[in-house]
Amino acid sequence: MRILIVGGTGLISSELASQAAAAGHHLTLVTRGRSTLAAPPGTASIHADATDASSLREALHGMRLRGERFDAVVQFIAFTPEHVAADVETFAPLTDQYVLVATSAAYRTFDRLHPLTEDTEQENLHWEYARLKAASEAVLRGRAAAAGLGWTVVRPAHTYGASKIPGYTGNSSHPWTLVDRMRRGADIVIPGDGTSLWTLTHASDVAAGMLGLLGNDAALGEAVHITSDEALTWRGIHAEIARAAGLTDEQFAAQAVCVPSDALVAARPSEAGSLYGDKMHPAVYDTSKIRRLVPGWEARVPFSQGVAEAIAWFEADPARQRVNDDANAMLDAVARIYRDALDRVRAEVGR
Repeated sequence: MRILIVGGTGLISSELASQAAAAGHHLTLVTRGRSTLAAPPGTASIHADATDASSLREALHGMRLRGERFDAVVQFIAFTPEHVAADVETFAPLTDQYVLVATSAAYRTFDRLHPLTEDTEQENLHWEYARLKAASEAVLRGRAAAAGLGWTVVRPAHTYGASKIPGYTGNSSHPWTLVDRMRRGADIVIPGDGTSLWTLTHASDVAAGMLGLLGNDAALGEAVHITSDEALTWRGIHAEIARAAGLTDEQFAAQAVCVPSDALVAARPSEAGSLYGDKMHPAVYDTSKIRRLVPGWEARVPFSQGVAEAIAWFEADPARQRVNDDANAMLDAVARIYRDALDRVRAEVGR
């Protein structure tokens, strides 16, 4: 297949590019040309600002004149409905399948265990990012048919990989922060009581599912989430990271401090969308649709293995082991407040 990836240097997109190239597909990446990440051998590159429709169309103009087409275009960096509307016009003459990478964070949340399906209503009252992604899907569905553009929507959930050690908050920009805290004996902040179920999926598994959807007629006109079936509690997630980091279960238990999401949002208001609108709610997925569309696909990387490999990736180069000082200060302060509160309860009430 001839595949065009708009992006190609992110967590999932780089994995998709690697797997597509390894499978022998003819691959082209659209990037700004600024990433230090090496593209797979034999990959063609187009340097353009893909958020600027005129810049992108100019970069693709020669291909349109020659009548060249792609079997699939995968769009990783469209975050607004306006961008997707422009993409429909840009790519309709160039491809048989436009794949929009959206998000499972757009699903509404429930007060009970409710396995999420692709038919679950999209409603996120707290996170603009998720609302814009849902609106982008709606634009694609509304405009593609008239333009003669086949489409597929992919909704990843919380995805991690070699360069991304997942946590609840405070380690997004510098993922090593959480491991560093664990190894130096700092408090490990666990959200709520740590019992809410959450699904993490390795980037290689998401990419494998996506690759199986490309050039797949059965996937046209469909929205598909690609997630693991392994749902862990937040305490379980942090415990697995701690074990991979070399802590004993006793050390982890001594360092763990449970803190409600309200306190974490109060300490870092910029996280309100991703916590209130996503992570504080249980997320368990029905993966029957991706299994039906891509026979033989399954999430193959258990979290215990994936996070151990991620830690090894950071350990291979000390330059990767950067920490977020602001996040450390916030986590230290919040954990101290809650440890002090527990001590007061024990002293004043639990006599």
